Order: sequence, then structure tokens, then C-alpha cells
Amino acid sequence: MSRHQEAVAIMPRRQRCAIYTRKSSEEGLDMEFNSLDAQRESCESYVASQRSEGFAAIRERYDDGGHSGGTLERPALQRLLADVEAGLIDVIVVYKIDRLSRSLMDFAKLVEIFDRNQVTFVSVTQSFNTTTSMGRLTLNILLSFAQFEREVIGERIRDKIAASRKRGMWMGGFVPLGYRVENRKLLIDESEAATVRMIFERFVTIGSATVMAKTLAAEGVRTRRSKPIDKGFLYKLLNNRVYIGEAVHKGTSYPGEHKPIVERALWDKVHTILQTSPRQRAASTRAQTPALLKGLIFTDTGTAMTPTATKKCSKLYRYYTSMDLIRNRAVDAAGPQRLPAGMVEDAVIGEIRRVIAAPEVRARALSALKADMPDVDDKVVIAALDEFDKLWVSLFPAEQARIVQLLVARVTVGAAGIAIDLRNGGIGSLARQMMAPQTRKDAA
Repeated sequence: MSRHQEAVAIMPRRQRCAIYTRKSSEEGLDMEFNSLDAQRESCESYVASQRSEGFAAIRERYDDGGHSGGTLERPALQRLLADVEAGLIDVIVVYKIDRLSRSLMDFAKLVEIFDRNQVTFVSVTQSFNTTTSMGRLTLNILLSFAQFEREVIGERIRDKIAASRKRGMWMGGFVPLGYRVENRKLLIDESEAATVRMIFERFVTIGSATVMAKTLAAEGVRTRRSKPIDKGFLYKLLNNRVYIGEAVHKGTSYPGEHKPIVERALWDKVHTILQTSPRQRAASTRAQTPALLKGLIFTDTGTAMTPTATKKCSKLYRYYTSMDLIRNRAVDAAGPQRLPAGMVEDAVIGEIRRVIAAPEVRARALSALKADMPDVDDKVVIAALDEFDKLWVSLFPAEQARIVQLLVARVTVGAAGIAIDLRNGGIGSLARQMMAPQTRKDAA
């Protein structure tokens, strides 16, 4: 019995070993036996050689493929640290210390976590003991060289990129709309290039990225990834000097090896507009935007509602406000006396679209047209009305206001909601105007 007790007493305590592996790039990770597997095999062999010391590898894998050692924000490393804090690990085994971190400051943080949880650290190819002062000195020296190596590699890559950019070479990254990459060179994709030229040309006419983004979204124009084109995308595209055949590095432009998509004259016109501050351009757009329902909107008591606006934090808010409220007159009606302009205008435009799409309304409009134009083609009229949605988003605000005045007789706002009265023959007049360009084209 005493012999058995003595044998148990000298058995080493079981050391739960977690193997951590890392590779900076994703290249080769799809191979059957990759760098992470090689690191793990070496670490497992080391753990097996230390079985007499009680070392035993746990089943959990901590592999970070495609993650840099310059940061601690790595999924497998974060799981490893969580298990360390939970007391599930006694020893961390890595192939080299730079697999765990290449940053001296980050490694100091890791060592602090390990010490707090009584966890030791082993590098298979670099033998040292972190529990002694000499071991810590050795660790700091090795980490300093690892960080130095990382910084030298970074400088070398940056120098190479800078030299290549100065020669106008494409150095990878996101491929701009309008180009494709072949043999590490930018080549023009004609179908996308046509979209790029269209955006530059239309911006010269419209002058507002906000309005243009809405127009392109309504027309179904999308990015290469099938996402709607927003204002941010437009600004990036319009400021990308790749389109005039230049390569840019750290704010300096160099003649590129690739061919331009946009002519310099068109580029200069766009940037003359962009040099005006967005606030001034927005103010100009608002000044040119007439209220769509001016002179058409009334309360249910017959009081006119007039366009008003307030400014808050550099943002303009538009309303339709009854004259009773403006002149501080007694208000008998239960309905709203002030409404957001955008909400009312959207409701009116939505009703116009619904009415134009109604078959019975189209039939009446067609009959009215035939009274004046007996030879009119039914299909041409219907096709013209079908194009209303596309036409609307492409019109300038003044033209949109003119069409609303043509179609709407009165808008009444009351407690029960909004009532919209359309003009008799308005849709027929609209169809006649929409057919005019096509008629001139056929005649030519």
C-alpha cells in the first residue's frame, strides 16, 4: 500500500496543452497539407516528447489562417484567450513566438494574461523559460527582432508599391467600374465603361449627386455587385483619376499604363462643379426646386396652404402651411394646418402614377386623343404612358412641377386624409406631349 502511495505521489501533474497556429496569408490554405498543418504536427510531436512531464494536447484547435500577427483581433486567438481565462489551459504551444504575435506591446499583454492565469508558454523551435528573468530577456530580444523583421518587410513592400505606381503600373486592389484585370494590367470593359461615361456626362447636366443617385436608382442602374448606386459611390467614381489614365500614390498622380475612359475636358467640367461646396450646390438645387403643389393645395375649409420652410442644423425642412395658421386666424377645421411637403407631394405623385396605370383612365384618355387625332396609334399612346415613371425621375424639378399643374386640379387636406382631384383631359394632354418626341423622331 505504501509503495502504491509513493508511486502516485511522484507522478507529474497533467498539463493541458493548447496548440496555436497562424499563417498571415490565405495562399495555400486550400491544400491537403498546408502550413497550419505543418505547424500543428511539429507542436504535437513536441507535446508527445514531453509526455513524461505530464504534457497532453487538448482536442480544441486554434488555427488562424489569413490573419496578420500585427494585431490581437484574430478569431482563434480570442477563443484561446477566453479558454485561458476560463482555466481550461495550462500550457500554450506554438511553432515560433511570432506565430502568437509580432508586436512587442501585444506580446507583453498576452504574457500578462498568461501570468495572471498561471499559464506557461512554449515555442517549439526557440527554447526558453518565461518564469525566469533570463527567459523573459530572451523572449523580449526575440520579439524585438520579430517586430523589426515585420517593419522591414512592410517598408520594402511600400517602397515597391511606390516605385511601381510612379511607373503607372496597376498594383492590385479593388478594380474600378469600367475596367477588368488581365495579366496584372487594367483593360477597359466597354459595357461598364459606357456606364461610367454616362455618369460623368449626366452629372455635368444635373450637378447634384443626391438627385443623380435617385435618378440612377429609379432607372435600375447598379454597381458591379448589383447594389444601387448611392451618393458615396458617385463621389468616389467622379474623383477617381484612374478614369483619365492616371495612377495615384499618396495623393500624387502619375501617368498610368492603362487607357483612359473619360476625356480630360469632361473630367474638368465635372470637377469645376465639384469644386463648389456641397452646401452651395444643395442650396442652389433647393432654390431651383419649385413647390410641386403651389396654388393647388387647400384645407377642407377652402383655405390655401402655402409652401414654407425652416432650417435646423444646416438642414432645410419644407412644409405646406395653411394661411390661417400663418396669419394667426381662428382655425375651425379639425384637419392638419401644416404638413411635411415631401409626404404630401409623394402622396400626390403616387396617386398620379396609380391613375395613369388604370386601364379605364387610359381608355378615356385614348378616346379624348382620337377626337383631335383620329389617326393616332393606340399602341403608341399606351407605350408613352408606360414610360411615365422613367420620364418623371429624369425631369428637372421645374418640369415636374409643370406636369403636376397639368394633371392636378386641386388637393384638399382634411381630418379624413388627402383628396386629389385630377383635371379632365390632363392625362390625354400628357400623353400627347410624351408622344411628341417620338413623333418627331419617326418623321425624321
